[in-house]
Formats: sequence, C-alpha cells, structure tokens
Amino acid sequence: MSERNFWIGYKTIVRKEVTRILRIWGQTIVPPAITMTLYFIIFGELIGRRIGQMDGFTYMQYIVPGLVIMSVITNSYGNMVSSFFGDKFGMHIEELLISPLPNWIILAGYVTGALTRGLLVGAVVMAVSLFFTRIEVQNPLIMVSVLILTAIVFALAGMVNAIFAQKFDDIAIIPTFVLAPLTYLGGVFYTISLLPEFWQNVSVFNPILYMVNGFRLGMLGVSDVSLTMTYGVIITAGALLFMWCLVLLHRGTGLRS
Repeated sequence: MSERNFWIGYKTIVRKEVTRILRIWGQTIVPPAITMTLYFIIFGELIGRRIGQMDGFTYMQYIVPGLVIMSVITNSYGNMVSSFFGDKFGMHIEELLISPLPNWIILAGYVTGALTRGLLVGAVVMAVSLFFTRIEVQNPLIMVSVLILTAIVFALAGMVNAIFAQKFDDIAIIPTFVLAPLTYLGGVFYTISLLPEFWQNVSVFNPILYMVNGFRLGMLGVSDVSLTMTYGVIITAGALLFMWCLVLLHRGTGLRS
C-alpha cells in the first residue's frame, strides 16, 4: 500500500473523529468549560482569598495551569475511550481491521482526534481563566509541548482502556478509580512542598505531577520537579503506551472475539 493511501486513510479517520467532536460540541466542549468555570469560582475566588499567595502567585493564577492540564487529560482520554469503544461496540472497527491500513496509521488517526478534543477544551479553559485572572506566559514552547505530549499520553491510555473494555461500564472504571485520584493528587491545587516528607516522596511516583508542573513551568515559571524529569516521564510513558497499543491491535485483543 502506497504512502498516499496511508495518508488518505489517516485523514479519513481524523476527519471522522473531528466531525464527531464538532457535531456534538454541546457534549464535548461546553460541559468541561462550565465545570472549570465552577472550579475557578469556588477554588480560585472563594477559597483562594483565604489561602493567599502560593509560590509568589495568587492562588487563582497558580491553579490555572493545573486546571487546564486536568481538562486536557480527562478530555483526550475520554474522547479516545468513548470513540474507539463505540466503534468496537458497533462493530465498525472490523472495517478498519480488514483494511490494508497498518495498525500505526489507525492508532495515529484516533490519537489525533483525541488530541484535537483535548487541545480544544484546553484552549477554552484557558480563555475562561482570563475572565478571572491575568497570566503572562513565561515559556510558550515548554507550555505547548507539555500540553501536546500529555494529551497524546492519555489518548493512548484511553485506547488501552477501550481495547480491554467489554461493556460500557468498563470504560468508567479507570477514569473514576485511577485517573481522578491521580489528577487531584498531582499538584493541580497545591505545591507538593506543603506536604509532609513521606507524601512528597510518594507524589514523585505520580506521572500527572510531572505534567502539571511542566505546564506550570512553561506558563508561570515555577515547578516542583525538574524539566528534564518532566519530559523523561512523559516521553517514556508515551512510548510504552504506544508500543502496548500496537501489540494489542496486532493481536486483536478484545477486537476479534
């Protein structure tokens, strides 16, 4: 199969994914914006006034990067798991499996769709934050690269969840019992320097901590972890998940039963 046909197949998958996201924008874009607005009002305005400054910034400014990353994580993951499982449940995925498209093209198409939704929601949340506070971005390159890499990592994680899921209830287990706790304990609302030493040591095993702080470093210029560790953790997680997804697609795990 020629590279041109690869490109056509990739574009077709991406077009389908993006069209779905935009067609139901009231479900994919608006709810996260409303949820994050409530976070800004409750945590930033009401609670933030009592907390004061954190790492030299107002509490509202400090939580903006964390809330943006949190919205990107949940939406890139959610888009992938719902879209791919929906295609699997409706048996549409069989058409892709019997096509001459290589698995990495299929994976790239779905990941691009999830990345698109994650970045769209992240942009909306960033725009909403400007109604509450002023942000001066310190390093746009770090900010954007961490954002994109984070969305890709959780899109791939969503693919793994969707492949193993056998019913709709299965796609809610990981977000509820794994993703949500890791996100809230990943430094979205606080600096880990406030934690006792034991919990600081435990926190370094949370990959979301590096994503939140990497994005915060790019936006505000402050971080609890080094930039090298941030990129190392994100890229390693992405590479491992990418290879895992390819192996599962190649084996047909959960797809050919």
